Amino acid sequence: MLLCSDKQPIMKRSGLLFFVCLSFAAAAQDLNFSQFYELPLLRNPALAGIYTGDFRATSAFRSQWGRVTVPYTFQAMSIEMKTGVSEASDNYFSVGLQMTRDQAGDSKFGKTQVLPVLAFHKVMSAERNSYLTLGFMGGIVQQRFDPTQLRFDDEFQNGVYIPRSTSQIFTQTQLNYLDASVGLSFSSEFNNGIRYYIGGGMYHLTNPKVVFYQQDEIRLSRKYIGNAGFMLPISDYQDFIVYMDYFQQGGFSQGQGGFFYKNKLWSEDEFRVVSLTGGAIFRWNDAIIPVLRFDYNKIGVGLSYDANFSKLRRASQFQGGFELTLSFKSHLNIRNSSLEKTKCPVGFD
Repeated sequence: MLLCSDKQPIMKRSGLLFFVCLSFAAAAQDLNFSQFYELPLLRNPALAGIYTGDFRATSAFRSQWGRVTVPYTFQAMSIEMKTGVSEASDNYFSVGLQMTRDQAGDSKFGKTQVLPVLAFHKVMSAERNSYLTLGFMGGIVQQRFDPTQLRFDDEFQNGVYIPRSTSQIFTQTQLNYLDASVGLSFSSEFNNGIRYYIGGGMYHLTNPKVVFYQQDEIRLSRKYIGNAGFMLPISDYQDFIVYMDYFQQGGFSQGQGGFFYKNKLWSEDEFRVVSLTGGAIFRWNDAIIPVLRFDYNKIGVGLSYDANFSKLRRASQFQGGFELTLSFKSHLNIRNSSLEKTKCPVGFD
């Protein structure tokens, strides 16, 4: 969130302060969706392809802090496709693309990411449907801001605001850099039908430079993350699901977890099913987030809202962010489809 770009007059050195705020905000932590389990590539590149089917597409929209300041909004879309290595093998490849865009404050400070992903799933036990997955994701990132939306103290003369009269000079308002991440995960199931996965990854391998003043040396901190989850079948039509993440970046750490009850209202096979899922996500020292998801055949819709209880609650009045997700998954009419396989990496969907 951009606290240095409100519409009140600020100090003469506001340009410098503005960039300091941007730089430290960028170095502190990445964007994070409340329904984090819906966007696995942002959790760990090695979680790519761990779902039922050959193809999955997910989009998400989030708006937060509208009660406090100009809303911070971000969108994401991920696409994944899974294919067998050969007809005689239970190993798989996954390819995909993760795209995000976020924007904050009056300056419209934001970032756009376009990150291709490649993962290899090595079968470890066909009997238990166990897979070890190595994933890599990397691509281009663009940061930007709009200085014309800011007001500086030298634009006020005798208490009257005169736009475009500032002496502040911005030589660069856009920054492009390459970014990369890597991850490892293990997924399997027990004989009683319990599925689980564990994994870990590292983001920002190259510590890219993220400051608009070229003479400064401020870099994006590496992020280390751990993931886990399991699904416990209660009956043929009911499941209990848990997702957990922990990450550390630049001296900042965060834990989050979700607990869900899934009820299949009608089911004929894995892609002809109607289900309703309810639960809650807890983000440590930050928010509790009720979640509702509805699945109709190949399409799923998720809705959540953050009830914020962090130190910002006095300003936010416990109102955090609204989030909407939309997903689609299916088998494809391709060679080496997982539909033709007896074993393949599967998730909790």
